[in-house]
Amino acid sequence: MKFPDTYSLKSIASIIDCKYIGSDDFPVTGMNEIHVVTPGDIVFVDHPKYYDKALESAATIVLINKEVECPEGKALLISDDPFRDFNKLTKHFKPFQASNKSIAENAKIGEGTVIQPNVFLGNNVIIGENCLIHANVSIGDNCVLGDNVIVHSGTVLGGDAFYYKKRADGFDKLLSGGRVVVENNVEIGANCTIDRGVTGDTILGEGSKLDNLIQIGHDTVVGKKCLIASQVGIAGCVVIEDDVTIWGQVGIRSDITIATGTVLMAQCGVSKDTTPHTTYWGTPFGEVRTKLKEYAAIKRLPEIVKNIK
Repeated sequence: MKFPDTYSLKSIASIIDCKYIGSDDFPVTGMNEIHVVTPGDIVFVDHPKYYDKALESAATIVLINKEVECPEGKALLISDDPFRDFNKLTKHFKPFQASNKSIAENAKIGEGTVIQPNVFLGNNVIIGENCLIHANVSIGDNCVLGDNVIVHSGTVLGGDAFYYKKRADGFDKLLSGGRVVVENNVEIGANCTIDRGVTGDTILGEGSKLDNLIQIGHDTVVGKKCLIASQVGIAGCVVIEDDVTIWGQVGIRSDITIATGTVLMAQCGVSKDTTPHTTYWGTPFGEVRTKLKEYAAIKRLPEIVKNIK
């Protein structure tokens, strides 16, 4: 998330009422999660395990819960609860805007696009030309759709991220201020749910096709010309490169990369990065020919055991 203007470190610290290390006028231009930060961004960290990763990231402002040595060229915001204060900044720069109309007055709809009855378009939604948005679709604030996009009934674009911090009295939600961006020539089936980014974008790449009943988590990037079948569940912060095929009921954990040309057979449980142009099967998943040989060997076990004297 980039701010509308450049802010000083002092002014950001005043918003969240915290101590800071760095010059008063140190420039702050945005806030992001660690996998998408750029210079000028704030990143938050609240666990010693991840201190080094945050301090060594591209972010130049680190919101942290311990006073540590500040890396050269960076600044620190010292908070007793970085998670809480990151939420404060999201509320300040991307506050919730209630809607009182099905289609917001500031939504932009391109020439030739058809919007069927009972569609909801939130604030600042942009839809390109020659799209077809079927009945009962919900497209949340700030989402962007390109040209020739089809979205089938019951789909929700721009729901909040499933991202919580466990507290003694329950769970605190990390607020979402990002977007969903759908590129040209994408088709999304019925009853899919595509969550927006926490601070960045969830992206569906050009020419990709999604079946019905698919869940895609926050900040996930789907590449170009991907094919995703029904009942697939993809966690947040996944990178799916171009020309990937994902068959039904596959589950993909967060923070991994599905390489170009990968094929994931039905019901794969994907727990790590894949190799380009390789087909996988099973849970735990593996290269399909190897897994089928293992399965054939397992089927022979009763016979082998029976013959052991």
